[in-house]
Amino acid sequence: MKPSAVTWNRAESLEAAATILQDDVSAMPLAGGQSLVVMLGLRVTAAERLVGIAHLPELAGVSEDGAVLRIGAGVTHAAIEDGRIPDATDGLLARVASGIAYRAVRNLGTIGGSLALSDPAADWPVALLALEATVVTTARRIAIGEFLQGAYATALETGELIRAVEIPRFTPGTRWGAYKVARKAGAFADSLCVVVQRPGAAPRIALGATAHGAVLLAAGTAEAIAAADLDADVFRRRCHLASVTRALKGMEA
Repeated sequence: MKPSAVTWNRAESLEAAATILQDDVSAMPLAGGQSLVVMLGLRVTAAERLVGIAHLPELAGVSEDGAVLRIGAGVTHAAIEDGRIPDATDGLLARVASGIAYRAVRNLGTIGGSLALSDPAADWPVALLALEATVVTTARRIAIGEFLQGAYATALETGELIRAVEIPRFTPGTRWGAYKVARKAGAFADSLCVVVQRPGAAPRIALGATAHGAVLLAAGTAEAIAAADLDADVFRRRCHLASVTRALKGMEA
């Protein structure tokens, strides 16, 4: 199928893009377009106007202070995979980025676009939930757990755009594990899990490819799973999420 005819606007600034989106409810922002263009082509979503934001320098920056890494919403998966940004997570960010779709997609797809769509099988919502990230928008700061509100649902309001995500830097002794079950390399996840264990804190176990999108297990449940030495087959029967076990095993390395 082909998308319906749309009007194209190249935003002069992030504020200008937000104004267009605020004034025109039929408009949608376009960055990498790796999900939106496909959805428009299949006509599972619709827009009368697309607002280009991929070129905006406000979305491309990366900065860090002593404790927080701030990644602009327009940073591509490939830039993270290739180590072109600082690594505050001992390789977790690069691991997640490298498993997203195919290289051609990673060259254009952005971390902000992935979050804004909140596809249930997407990698970044799960990883950032485990990392306890903060989403910085054009209007406010939102904890990742409040930002993600379900499959294809976020806390973004009309005219509000993601500016950046902030990730707490790993402290010494932090461990992580990540594992994705997919039909083949590059395919959407059938099951997805990211675990982050910071010293002195309960492990954060985030699951993806669920009916509700990215979800975070309750602290008590996460602690019980992390402490249990479960056989993978037993765990699969109990939770239908073998990726949890594999992600936890990855933390042992």
